[in-house]
Amino acid sequence: MLAVVEAVRDLSTAMFSPLGASKAQRAEVRCYTEVPFKLGTGKNASRPDGLVQVSYGKSTWTALVEVKTGTATLDADQINGYWDIAREQNFDAVVTVSNEIAPSKDSHPTEGLKVRTNSKVKVHHYSWTALLSMCEVIKEHHGVDDPDQAWILGELIRYLRHPNSGATAFDDMGPEWVAVRDAARDHALRRNDPAARDIAQRWDQLLRFAALRLEADIGQPVTQQLPAAQREVPKRVQYLVDRLTSDGLLDGVLRIPNTVGDLELSVDLRARRITAAVSVTAPDDRGGRARCTWLAGQLDGDVDRRLVVEAFAKNARSATTATLEQVRDDKDCLLGDDKKDPVRFRLSLTREMGVARKTGRAAQGFIDSVLALITDFYGTVIQDLTAWSPKAPKISRPTPAPEPDTLTGDDEPPALSVPAEAEAPPGSDPLGDTSTPGPLLRSEPSDYRPWS
Repeated sequence: MLAVVEAVRDLSTAMFSPLGASKAQRAEVRCYTEVPFKLGTGKNASRPDGLVQVSYGKSTWTALVEVKTGTATLDADQINGYWDIAREQNFDAVVTVSNEIAPSKDSHPTEGLKVRTNSKVKVHHYSWTALLSMCEVIKEHHGVDDPDQAWILGELIRYLRHPNSGATAFDDMGPEWVAVRDAARDHALRRNDPAARDIAQRWDQLLRFAALRLEADIGQPVTQQLPAAQREVPKRVQYLVDRLTSDGLLDGVLRIPNTVGDLELSVDLRARRITAAVSVTAPDDRGGRARCTWLAGQLDGDVDRRLVVEAFAKNARSATTATLEQVRDDKDCLLGDDKKDPVRFRLSLTREMGVARKTGRAAQGFIDSVLALITDFYGTVIQDLTAWSPKAPKISRPTPAPEPDTLTGDDEPPALSVPAEAEAPPGSDPLGDTSTPGPLLRSEPSDYRPWS
């Protein structure tokens, strides 16, 4: 892996620049394996699996790397020892790689690490699934300009996909799964049961694994979305344990860029059902029937008939519910008795939950059913929906008044017409002035005669 990291700049940038290394394309990347270090005055040398240096200009970022494959797990004492070496050598980080999936983005799957949040030397973790997803996004969606580097990256992807590579997917809910599954169905799960805590942690790992798989498919970052109160791992685990023991539920949210809403996932262990849902804001520039038509028109015929649509009117106490098939037949079925316009829709799809602990068995596994629902719901529902956006307001321009007709030099003036009854009698002024004409104020032509 380190040889590919050194050869393919796009991979080293994606892998190490989020951790603090330079992202400059011309940065120099050097990787070393099995470098011996002595800590303090100790006689025994420690040999981390690798050392990575990214240099650009006068700055150099250095990290120790520890790698595990297959079922091997990371050891807290070993990582703490490498962290001490990194501090003594003024390195920047310790990076671990294994099949373990951290419960959250910024956490580590290994408990008992002595690294502190304000430590100069950080400890970061990548799962093999995360690295495979990263490689697939780079090669299939972003592209690698250099053909040799593209070929090398493709060979790494082919190797990691091989079942004998030691880079395995998340395929096991753990030895406590069957007991917790059955206890939840029988309302017999206790809050202080360690098995409930184990399943809660594995559920979050499954969500992160599902996000990485979907990210590799669409080429965009998919993240698990947590409320502020659950962003610390202990609080998140306690929330899941409470939900699991009180209601038999597990839930989570995945955020995908440029979609109408987050993908909400819920598992009901008592009913043995899993549900995927998304909320859609209704357009407010049209009536209720047109809003329902707008939603149904965006979903094609491949959508599962069991898709349920809920319409929420403003200040309504409950939603009006119908299947997508019913909405297509009758656009008014979501308006309810009061015919209020919906302001929000919620689309949900529910399927039977797989019960087996592992994937690839004769009986459908729990992990298989969750991953299949996420892929189908995103591919047939979410990716086809476009969020409504209001039209841009138009500039109001006053209508110009028509201009009066004007005469040109070539036009004849209109003839003056006088009604017959208004004609002046003989001997009178045609303008109606019958007074005696006064003296002339200017010289007149010799043949001038006033009207008579």
